[in-house]
Amino acid sequence: MRKLINKVGEVTLKKRGKIYLWLCESIVSQQLSVKAADTIFSRFLGLFEGKAPTPEQILEVPIGKLRSVGLSFAKSGYLHNVARFALEQGLDHRKFSKLTDEEVIEYVTQIKGVGRWTAEIMLMFVLAREDVFAQDDVGIQNAMARLYGLNRKHKRFKTQMLAVAERWRPYRTYACIYMWRARM
Repeated sequence: MRKLINKVGEVTLKKRGKIYLWLCESIVSQQLSVKAADTIFSRFLGLFEGKAPTPEQILEVPIGKLRSVGLSFAKSGYLHNVARFALEQGLDHRKFSKLTDEEVIEYVTQIKGVGRWTAEIMLMFVLAREDVFAQDDVGIQNAMARLYGLNRKHKRFKTQMLAVAERWRPYRTYACIYMWRARM
């Protein structure tokens, strides 16, 4: 890890605003290349003249119109789910500052279309939580297999990953960032 840190350099975390919009962008990008996701999200923002829409504005756009920018029927519905949840339950930093990481995960995964991986990435890059380990991320799995000589096909692979990641506490988010950058 020391070699990787020296190679990559310092990394920092920074809170982001508009959690609902970040969740929408994350849903758009699921199972797409970065380029395709960026194109579709830009088209989505184009529905709002390039400005960040409010949850109310997202809900005003019919599913058919969301689909016209390249979103699937399911993803279009998921964007509405996020907007509705933001209005009815709240998706703001004040609310999340009172919750543990697991409580945040439980809270946002109530939204159909938001899974654990998305919640963990949100904890890292939107809420700037320092001790999150995204064990199901393929990039992290590949990097750990390569850097620590772990066998991804071995039935104890995830247990071995967790054992390595324990040594990174309370800064596992930073370690994950280094694992992602190790692929470069």
